[in-house]
Amino acid sequence: MPLYFGLLAPSGPWEILAHRIVWSFLVCALLLRMRGRRLPSWRRPSRELLTIALASILIATNWVTYLLAVTSGRVTEAALGYFLTPLVSVALGFFVLRERLRRLQTLAVGIGAVGGLFLAVAGGHVPWIAFLLATSFGFYGLVKKRMPADLGALGSLTAESALLTPLALVAILTLGVSGTSTLDAGPVHVALLASTGLVTAVPLLLFAMSARRVPLVTIGLLQFISPVLQFVTGLALGEHMTPARWTGFAIVWVALLCLVTDSFRARQGRVHG
Repeated sequence: MPLYFGLLAPSGPWEILAHRIVWSFLVCALLLRMRGRRLPSWRRPSRELLTIALASILIATNWVTYLLAVTSGRVTEAALGYFLTPLVSVALGFFVLRERLRRLQTLAVGIGAVGGLFLAVAGGHVPWIAFLLATSFGFYGLVKKRMPADLGALGSLTAESALLTPLALVAILTLGVSGTSTLDAGPVHVALLASTGLVTAVPLLLFAMSARRVPLVTIGLLQFISPVLQFVTGLALGEHMTPARWTGFAIVWVALLCLVTDSFRARQGRVHG
């Protein structure tokens, strides 16, 4: 993803976000049509509409924050955000859903908080990109648990992108009128912008499909592949890591190790039970 979004220069993060929203909606709508389903109905209780709107805001925040990270050469900080996301999800489960945490889960959240605080103090600046990525996606997952059941994974993403599409179209038109649009950069560039729909929708839909088929522990472990790849990509692109940042990352990795160990223990307990 960092390499792909890097190809979209000279488009800025907000222009890429607008195209990402519009093309994601078109891809999702096409997939719904191919499956013989209609677009999500908006004749819903206000509470359900509010849930969809909140999910839309959160995923748009997550997307544009990531784009800001990639376009400003802060891929390793984005990777940190996705390393922190599982810890944020566990913390939200405890504080919001009142779920009981096991000892290792509690330890993981505590160590993760120490790691985040260390990076904010010793790292020289508050890693706001990492914190915003982790909290926006963590709360997005929380809101998704309250999504209308009839939508499903595809319908949910379609509804979220549909709600954002009018604003995205206004942004694209505004850029065109102001002369700052990059749509005149050539057909290859336009094709790359259009492909943001596939790049966005397909991984999210595959994740939703696999979540119903693969054990949750496996899903949790597989989710670490993405931030690891992004972290390595950031290093390959020449991003500088100070000793303080390495230490902060190491603390977060210890927290994640606790979380993974807890997941294995919990799964073994269910199997033997």
